[in-house]
Amino acid sequence: MLKRLQASNWYSALQMGLLGGIIAILVSLVGMVEEFSLRDIVFNVIDMGQTILLMILVLIGNFTYRRSQSARSLNKWLEAALAGAVVGLMLWLLVLLIPALNMRAVFLNASPRLIQILTFGNEGVIALVLMLVVGGIGSLAGAVIQTLPSRYSNAIFQGIIWVALIGLLQELLQVILTTLGAHGATNWLFGDKGLSVVGAVVIFGVVLALTLYRSGNRTTLQARIKALPPASQWAIRWISFAVAIPLVWILPTILTTYPTDVANSVGLYILMGLGLNIVVGFAGLLDLGYVAFFAIGAYVMGVLTTTATGPNAGQIVWGPQFTFWEALPISVFAAVMAGVFLGIPVLNIRGDYLAIVTLGFGEIIRIMAGSDFLKPYIGGSQGIVEVGVGQIGPMFFNSPRTLFYLIFLCILLAFFISTRLRDSRIGRAWKALREDEDVAQAMGIHLVSTKLMAFATGAAMAGLSGAIFASKIGSIYPHSFKLLVSINVLALIIVGGMGSIPGVFVGGLLVFGLPELLREFSEYRLLVYGALLVVMMLTKPEGFMPEATRQQELHDAMSEGGAAPPESAPKLAKSPAKSGS
Repeated sequence: MLKRLQASNWYSALQMGLLGGIIAILVSLVGMVEEFSLRDIVFNVIDMGQTILLMILVLIGNFTYRRSQSARSLNKWLEAALAGAVVGLMLWLLVLLIPALNMRAVFLNASPRLIQILTFGNEGVIALVLMLVVGGIGSLAGAVIQTLPSRYSNAIFQGIIWVALIGLLQELLQVILTTLGAHGATNWLFGDKGLSVVGAVVIFGVVLALTLYRSGNRTTLQARIKALPPASQWAIRWISFAVAIPLVWILPTILTTYPTDVANSVGLYILMGLGLNIVVGFAGLLDLGYVAFFAIGAYVMGVLTTTATGPNAGQIVWGPQFTFWEALPISVFAAVMAGVFLGIPVLNIRGDYLAIVTLGFGEIIRIMAGSDFLKPYIGGSQGIVEVGVGQIGPMFFNSPRTLFYLIFLCILLAFFISTRLRDSRIGRAWKALREDEDVAQAMGIHLVSTKLMAFATGAAMAGLSGAIFASKIGSIYPHSFKLLVSINVLALIIVGGMGSIPGVFVGGLLVFGLPELLREFSEYRLLVYGALLVVMMLTKPEGFMPEATRQQELHDAMSEGGAAPPESAPKLAKSPAKSGS
């Protein structure tokens, strides 16, 4: 055993173990392990806090196996187990130091409850042995998964992710199944908290089987669809929409008020994401001031529809008191004009400089919204209240359920516009602009009109989202339009996939939907964002649902640079030699 360890790259394994130990100590001391332990994934078997530590071990084992220079799989497994044991050792040292150094005086989350979780309720040598064994086995599992063919390892990870996700959303899913009358499925699928053991095994098995089936038949299915005549492909696409849209339409009747309200918030971000995806994903114009158009749409809606006007009635001195439907096109038009206004002075600016200018534009709008100079007209720091709501006949769009339908219809409209623009002449011009402005201009593309069209279209969708947001909240305040909104929407399209329209929906659900449903963990949202982005950049740098063209371009570029993604490395290994020859 010692000879095998000496022959292997044990120093690299120690490095990975130290890195994993630092990460595990960090998530423990910031309170994630203790706070997340309140949520069971599998009832009375494993909770979310333990799952976080286990995932750290699995990832450390996986990365250790990849970095190993040994030619033998057994040596790589031993290195991964050593790295995991180092993680367990570091956590054991943390357990010893918490009471010895009175660490709770500085780290409030270094509590007896944390010690109990890390040591599995044991003390002394037994705790040390358990932590070393669990650490070694967890990392070894990650290394073993890496040795499997990508088809099987991907299926296992998919199964684990779905078990964890369904366990986390147990309360919501129980409500939905109960509403649908599926009491029997609820009883065997869930425990008091999280999944039952039987439910976890069944879900893992079903996801594993479906993933393996899809991975074995995906190419054949796509080839069959592409082999069909264009009319048949068009029919399949619209039949899919015809099935999906009614299912989404009935969601408010199944969900309770809070999940429906979360869906509305996610829908507004998806609407903004579809607009920013045109600017950044299609045209390649990095816009960090996108929140400005969102704010303009909201403020125009507020000023035009508020009933709290006059010196004795509200914050602003005058308002025409339009209806929601009268003010909506004006709000969108104002956002479009702001997009054109921003686009004109930045026509010759590219890259980082464009990001800085748009960032400044967003901050200008936010500061102006809170200024005393404009307070009589837009409310200043006191904002605008009593914003009007939409109405069609006897139905008012002032409840989560009715707002869901309004937002859903707006998303469908934005989706249709984005899809048509992507496949149109202007869409191809945007993509050419994204790749190289000089070449695009040489090919006859008019840069001024093309850029202004991108800014105006993206601003229109942001203005529409802002107008609905103002009506949904019923009041507007400057602090709702900070830079973080722009960063969040940009993170949404990066996570989903730059330039990918379906990726906007995936990014919206991952970046906003899941954290909103797990509201008790909201203080760790930015930390989870960062970790998600790091993992994504290491495993799927093109996003979770990327555009096919952009994915191929990214993989080709990474292949030429010698940094291809792990799953693509065998296929792209010969590319540098080819390009060099």
